[in-house]
Amino acid sequence: MQVAGKELEVQQGALCGEVLKEALSKKQFKNVVVAKCGETLLDLTTTVPADCTDLEPVMADSEEGLEVIRHSTAHLMAEAVKKLYPTAKVTIGPSIASGFYYDFDYERPFTPEDLEAIEAEMLRRVGANEEFTREVLSSTDALKKFGDMGEDYKIELINDLGEDTVSVYTNGEFADLCRGPHVARTGMLKAFKLLSVAGAYWRGDENRQQLQRIYGTAFPDPKSLKKHLAQLEEAKKRDHRKLGTQLDLFSVNPEVGAGMTIWHPKGALIRAILEDFERKEHLKRGYQFVQGPLILKRELWEKSGHYDNYRENMYFTEIDEQSYGIKPMNCLSHMLVFKSRLRSYRDLPQRYFEHGVVHRHEKSGVLHGLLRVRTFTQDDAHLICRPDQLRDEIIGVAKFVGDVMGLFGFEYEAEVSTKPEKAIGSDEDWDKATEALEGALNEMGMEYTINEGDGAFYGPKIDIIIKDALERRWQCATIQCDFTLPERFDLSYVGEDGERHRPVMLHRVILGSIERFIGVLLEHTGGALPAWLSPVQAKILTVTDSQNEFAQKVLQFLREKGIRAEVDDRNEKLGYKVREAQLEKIPYMLVIGDKEVAAESVNVRARDGEDPGLKSLEEAAELISTAIDEPFKRGGM
Repeated sequence: MQVAGKELEVQQGALCGEVLKEALSKKQFKNVVVAKCGETLLDLTTTVPADCTDLEPVMADSEEGLEVIRHSTAHLMAEAVKKLYPTAKVTIGPSIASGFYYDFDYERPFTPEDLEAIEAEMLRRVGANEEFTREVLSSTDALKKFGDMGEDYKIELINDLGEDTVSVYTNGEFADLCRGPHVARTGMLKAFKLLSVAGAYWRGDENRQQLQRIYGTAFPDPKSLKKHLAQLEEAKKRDHRKLGTQLDLFSVNPEVGAGMTIWHPKGALIRAILEDFERKEHLKRGYQFVQGPLILKRELWEKSGHYDNYRENMYFTEIDEQSYGIKPMNCLSHMLVFKSRLRSYRDLPQRYFEHGVVHRHEKSGVLHGLLRVRTFTQDDAHLICRPDQLRDEIIGVAKFVGDVMGLFGFEYEAEVSTKPEKAIGSDEDWDKATEALEGALNEMGMEYTINEGDGAFYGPKIDIIIKDALERRWQCATIQCDFTLPERFDLSYVGEDGERHRPVMLHRVILGSIERFIGVLLEHTGGALPAWLSPVQAKILTVTDSQNEFAQKVLQFLREKGIRAEVDDRNEKLGYKVREAQLEKIPYMLVIGDKEVAAESVNVRARDGEDPGLKSLEEAAELISTAIDEPFKRGGM
């Protein structure tokens, strides 16, 4: 059989680790976490499956290897918690995108001092180099085992699995219900850090037991861990919630409700500028503006499939004994616009655009500033076209996304998300839609990955994933292909043959949620928004009161040039005013002293540290205007 690219004769009953050790150098094998046969990951202590023809090593620094390391570290943490706090009950402990967590039911809150003690115990267990062992038990035996241990949550999980057998992993004195795989020994887990404690509900149900979730992270080596922890510290400084307060952009008031954003004047101005920019760009590309109501009758949501497939994420109300759904999406109104009159094949494509306010029910535990809210605005469009136009429309949207992301300086990549378990429509339509999305990306030469089972319930989609300054990935733009809703709403157009035909619909957003995009952009830039988007582009700073009259003249001059400016003429020292303007992330500071008044000029200081110096008012305005326009010229928009 093939082993790590080599042809080897493998004895029946040989262990995966033994076989890989023979095929690899000592240095290479040291970094092997688990084995892989086909798509199945295997413990190194597992016997090579009889039908395995190609056995590959999974290295510690690979994506799959890192996931195993983090999962094993979650078990290591649970072992330490049970050692130090024996009455704690364990629930689940998976790896996640940036680390791992484990949820515990314990009588008192865990403190920062507890985390230090747990981490120290974990290090002791690493030093002991305990083995991870796997055993398969009958469900009956497993129920008895965890029952004897008093682990009620594990008993519930075993009962819900409804399987004849389950696998149990043991490291040291700790046993856990788990599919695995895991590292061979705890000694491989040398770079980890416990980060925080948060509340969580058992199985995400707010009516069930409240638990304590300990978050941590782990890496293959200390250097990678150190880099990640430095990024976390930088992320704290860039936290958009902190910047939102510092820059006076927005707030979330508990009197209003969780997940509901109140925009302050400067934040509302950023939104308005962003939305105005989008309107102009959509008009350039042949979109028409539409506007739908906030609530629609429940029957429409039943017809679309949202009621059956998305109801738990919706809010409902009653008017005149009639049930209405508050819209979580804008597509229904847009389809009704299309259906309001007879359409010819010559009328297609129809591209409808709306900055639509939507509401979606999110559990309180996942709400996070602007990044996860319950009410938000989508830059939502629906493109209704003939099947022969579909690929060109997808390409047009993908290029639009590329232009916008380039303007903001984001790198991005594409994922194609396929049919989920909960879906409507025929397999044939799903296949056609998926092929159309992949075909468009292939024609553009854009690389993409497949995200199995993560499509919308009505169709597959392209997700555009952007990468921020801290190398974090965010999903913003989406292009969804839908053959099903046009069928359900009986959309049609008259073809060249005089017969009625069914169109195809693309659902798409460019920025996605305006709130979320602003949150991501604030963290990407650290609050130093590009000059064109900054609510205040220039701040005029006086040295003494004697310059106040000239400062007002400069203010009026800049405003007439279309530059957003403010005056700081308070009776404060210049250094204090400069520091405040820097904290406000204002792109340009224009200092006025007696010399500047005499010369009818300003002393220009830039946010990025450049010092253009003394400039006439015309020169200063031109300098600022050039900085405002530069990203658009660079991006060709």
